[in-house]
Amino acid sequence: MMLFDGWDELGRVLVMGVLGYAGLIVILRITGKRTLAKMNAFDLVVTVSLGSVLAAAVLDENVSLAEAIAAFVVLCGLQFVIAWAAVRSERVRALVASEPALLAWEGRVLPDALKRERVAVEELRSVLRAAGRTSLEGVRAVVLETDGSFSVVGADEGEGAPLAGTGDRFLALEGVVAPKGLGPAHLRQR
Repeated sequence: MMLFDGWDELGRVLVMGVLGYAGLIVILRITGKRTLAKMNAFDLVVTVSLGSVLAAAVLDENVSLAEAIAAFVVLCGLQFVIAWAAVRSERVRALVASEPALLAWEGRVLPDALKRERVAVEELRSVLRAAGRTSLEGVRAVVLETDGSFSVVGADEGEGAPLAGTGDRFLALEGVVAPKGLGPAHLRQR
């Protein structure tokens, strides 16, 4: 077991750590907040990969700073292009992002949805407690979001306000996948 490999290696780790970290921060600032958003599986892969590249650059003497920066640019560039395409194409969005799923509707748990999404009833109870609810009474919907988080929509929260400058209503539950026959007409039916 080696506890110390010499000052040269330690100095290299310190310099590469500082420079690699600084390079990553600059690239993340250029590519914007969306690069680290936890929106879908692709975003998670990019975030984990960035950390792996930084760790390899700091600890592996065979990885140069230029190679690490190039890898950062490639990963952030891919994430930028995929996110840009997903905003503009339903087909791309369907490939990289999951859909939000309705787990409870108007006070009723949807057992088939829980099974399909691999969510235990105990997790649903925990979500309700975190939202300050003691039961599903007064809850319009519980939604498993695309990033794996949960949203609890109260029954008193209405059906959406008009979007500025249009007659359209902005509906928070729009696009949520619901079992056939459940929920208002704007929910997608499975």
